[in-house]
Amino acid sequence: MTWGRAGHDDGRVTLSPEAAGTLDDAGRRREQRAWYVYDWANSAYQTTTLTVLFGPYLTVIAKRAACPGQDTDLACHNDLSVLGIPVSPGSLALYVVTTATLLSALLLPIVGAIADRSGRKRTLMARIAWTGAAAASAMVLVGGTNWQLGVVLEIFATLCFASALVVYDAILCEIATPDERDAVSSAGWASGYLGGGILLALNLGLVTGHDAVGLSAEWAVRISLLSAGLWWAGFTIVPYLGLRDRPAGARPAEDGGDVATPATRESGAVLVRNSFAQLARTLAHARGYPQTLLFLGAYLFYNDGIQTVIAAATIFGQEELDLDQNQLIMTILLVQFVAFGGALLFGRVARVVGARRTVLVGLALWCVVVALGYVLPAGRFAPFLALAALIGIVLGGTQALSRSLFSQMIPRGREAEYFSLYQACERGTSWLGTLVFGLVYQLSDSYRYAIVALVAFFLVGGTLLALVDVRRAIREAGNREPALV
Repeated sequence: MTWGRAGHDDGRVTLSPEAAGTLDDAGRRREQRAWYVYDWANSAYQTTTLTVLFGPYLTVIAKRAACPGQDTDLACHNDLSVLGIPVSPGSLALYVVTTATLLSALLLPIVGAIADRSGRKRTLMARIAWTGAAAASAMVLVGGTNWQLGVVLEIFATLCFASALVVYDAILCEIATPDERDAVSSAGWASGYLGGGILLALNLGLVTGHDAVGLSAEWAVRISLLSAGLWWAGFTIVPYLGLRDRPAGARPAEDGGDVATPATRESGAVLVRNSFAQLARTLAHARGYPQTLLFLGAYLFYNDGIQTVIAAATIFGQEELDLDQNQLIMTILLVQFVAFGGALLFGRVARVVGARRTVLVGLALWCVVVALGYVLPAGRFAPFLALAALIGIVLGGTQALSRSLFSQMIPRGREAEYFSLYQACERGTSWLGTLVFGLVYQLSDSYRYAIVALVAFFLVGGTLLALVDVRRAIREAGNREPALV
């Protein structure tokens, strides 16, 4: 196995743009298969805990604490005290998600800088993941009125979840050549939907049939939360063993760093200090990549639209279409499994027409989704299920190809740092879509107007994406151009 060489004038070695391509094919494929499994692993926490079970469960715990002795199915009008601030029990779970989102927007760029300088991405990703999985597993201890423990564990686990994803995304650049990234990213995303969907189906079966196995509803939820943490931890072993740590290259002189000291020699406080300095330089130098920044702006808009549709779909189905809980659960599972095939389908389409065109087609389909949502008849499950299937088809594909497309446009040696900006900017603005949705509903008293208002996010994002000169962005970043973009 050999490594590409570039920049020998100072006697040191850095990885060339073709570094990923110098691995023998069999070895590269093995690493890619191991990389897929981490998406399978962490999606259990995303689906079972974050998306479906923990929010409602934490709300029940909070109501029990605020209104002791009252049926938790009823509204609780007493407030909790969070750092001296009165908080409604019904709002607690939403505030926890918001807090974790904002904290991650601040933390992730530092994680990315550390990952790029450490030269141990695989090890760093696994350690962060196992720490987060431990917190996720400990949610089994949340019971009675102990909402404080639930808040701390969810924030901590979610920060670890997001931080490990930054490192995971950056590893894509090391294990796949430019021409492979669309397919590899799509396969990883599909693996996540399949793994998350399988565990979610098992856990929802346990929760809905808890009496048949002699469990209370609360203990069925707690066991499900434990299973998500154990699934995340257990399957992370596969990428930890199957991937390799690669030494970080020396920092170039224009970065202002000590060019005589490769990043692999840094440790402890020196590594953290230099990572903060590197982050500041990257934020300043990012202005030198205008096409990459234009793509990032496009992604922020259309991904915010996607996330809002996902967040609002069950509210829309329950409040506007009068669908019951079992129908909504079935819909969630359908989206998970259809998204598995959708991610793979979009990856195949990208091989023919390129990733950018495929994403633009996906955004046009998202506009169709929200337009159809406006005209869905109330009380009829079949049309809602058909729309959910369409969401599943476009959901994974647009996100997976956005990741691979962005990976082509970032300068080498700073992959994790730029992916941290990608994730942090996404999280820092992910409230815009939900804000628009909420405001439109408040002004119109109609979820139909609220859902169709989201078309603006896809139109703005698609327009900006159409303006991106992807090949110029790749050249500006110093990377090799794939055959299709």
